[in-house]
Amino acid sequence: MMNLTLKDLYTKFRDPKTINTLKELIYKEAKKLKEPLRVMEICGGHTHTIMKYGIKDLLPENITFIHGPGCPVCIMPKERIDHAITLAKQEGIILATLGDMIRVPGSNSSLAKVRAEGADVRPLHSTLDVLKIAKENPNKKVVFFAIGFETTTPMTAALMDRAFKEGIKNIYYHINHVLVPPPMRAILDSGEAKINAFIGPSHVSVITGAKVYKFLAEEYNTPVVVAGFEPVDVLESILMLVRQKVNNESKVEIQYKRSVTWDGNIVAQKLIDKYLEVRNSFRWRGLGDIPKSALKLKKKFSEYDAEILYKDILPNEPIDDHKMCICGDILKGIASPLDCKVFGTACTPTNPLGSCMVSDEGACNAYYRYKR
Repeated sequence: MMNLTLKDLYTKFRDPKTINTLKELIYKEAKKLKEPLRVMEICGGHTHTIMKYGIKDLLPENITFIHGPGCPVCIMPKERIDHAITLAKQEGIILATLGDMIRVPGSNSSLAKVRAEGADVRPLHSTLDVLKIAKENPNKKVVFFAIGFETTTPMTAALMDRAFKEGIKNIYYHINHVLVPPPMRAILDSGEAKINAFIGPSHVSVITGAKVYKFLAEEYNTPVVVAGFEPVDVLESILMLVRQKVNNESKVEIQYKRSVTWDGNIVAQKLIDKYLEVRNSFRWRGLGDIPKSALKLKKKFSEYDAEILYKDILPNEPIDDHKMCICGDILKGIASPLDCKVFGTACTPTNPLGSCMVSDEGACNAYYRYKR
């Protein structure tokens, strides 16, 4: 691992001369490509880097970005949002979740609206804040609505570990942690999005390791480069993908070596395995039901599983998005935010119709900030 200061990010990874050198190398190598390079960046953080620094406009015409489903708030289907809303409206429950979830529309309401109507909804700065809320409210049930990819799953497992060790028994868990590799497979299997390379997510890979993408190279002949979030990181990753294609290679490479290893964070992986296990299936907004694509509490912790305890009142019927919203197609990689008729007009960050506009990691949010 490299030792970096914050200043290094500005002087090294955003250096205009380095960016220009990488751009020239990409142009030189891209002339050798036999077909256009269509790169899906899975992570919403990469989407924002690409849009914020104008990286789309730096590349030759035969290299394009396709934005992927790497925003955990964006991919959460409306019926799961309705779960959170239903739980928040129950007497004696405090619903705690990450801040982005508060404004995401469900079928008829949002957590922000039910909070305004009197429900006790607590946006969290840190997952471990749930411990403090539970201690201060011993006579209430605190339901932690947990969302996120492999990046944030260890924090939920750490919360459970602390709660059990401290004997706190009024915390319940509604688990919505999803996994990155299964939707990557689903997207390639569907054939709808024409993708022939991936930029792998970095934060997720810190936990999982780059090894989880091996199947993409071996089974789908599709190269993957795990990239950091700075503009130099993304451009160097594109250059690595171009060179793989030119050399007719398909392998998993790590550009973000200052944080990502092949095997990942073994301690975090063991902590997750202690409390959580893979679900048979999970519905993704836009992508539908994907086998083995999410986690749930292990059976021995079922007495703390809010999804089981409140199963009789939680809605489970699939709910379609707003008719004017194309968030689902954007998450599948077959549409761009600029293809949406309500982008930037009826749908804005302050008045979102779809989840892709709500979250800071959403593609529509990135386009609204940097591409209008």
